[in-house]
Amino acid sequence: MTGEVWAVGEAYEAYVGRWSRSVAGLFLDWLKVPEGRRWLDVGCGTGALTAAVLRVEEPAEVVGVDPSDGFLATARDRVTDRRASFRAGDARSLPFADDEFDAVVGGLSLNFVPDPGRAVAEFARVTAPGGVVAAYVWDYAEGMAITRYFWDAATYLDPAANDLDEGRRFPLCRPEPLQELWAGAGLGAVEVRALVVPTVFADFDDYWRPFLGGQGPAPSYTASLPEDRRRALRELLRTRLPTKPDGSIPLTARAWAVRGTTSG
Repeated sequence: MTGEVWAVGEAYEAYVGRWSRSVAGLFLDWLKVPEGRRWLDVGCGTGALTAAVLRVEEPAEVVGVDPSDGFLATARDRVTDRRASFRAGDARSLPFADDEFDAVVGGLSLNFVPDPGRAVAEFARVTAPGGVVAAYVWDYAEGMAITRYFWDAATYLDPAANDLDEGRRFPLCRPEPLQELWAGAGLGAVEVRALVVPTVFADFDDYWRPFLGGQGPAPSYTASLPEDRRRALRELLRTRLPTKPDGSIPLTARAWAVRGTTSG
């Protein structure tokens, strides 16, 4: 299997990070956490959700945790609010005491954790009684058009690419598994909601260039191809993507969000 890379913040931003800011806003509008609370952003990546919390929620503090030093470096550069801090950490073993935060959230990261059940149990452990535990993940199987077009074209040219398709690899990214995961962690009042954002590309190069950055499954697969096969994939995508007369490519991205509360 082609190795995945999640280390270079700027390349990730060009790929899907730019769209994560839009979905973060919808997510926070749904949560409606009161002002002055303590937040933990698990799998914070380049800091998109942390920045959104600071911008719209008036928190007392936000701590971002991520296993990637490269992503953390980008987050520290981009999020300079004194209420924010970032540290390295594993979602399956959070370096915090019980009941330390009022809201624990994860944006577009839970499906990459090898044991998501253990991670959600940790989310709940560090959340104070009556606090909110919530996350959202891309709907890779059906709702994430950016990668759906990519993997459908890649698999047409190379059937072995089917094994790398996030839609197949991440069955967690659907409403029912998320509901079960939250309920299994003992969380109450569990809800799941779809969050849909437009992802409009200025032209084909705007769509294709991020796949050359090597960050994530699809770009890592692209990087593994010899030049002739990469060119064939590019040209097939060019014929398949919905393109307007001005050259723009209007797509959408859907995420599934889940929330619950701790007992207390």
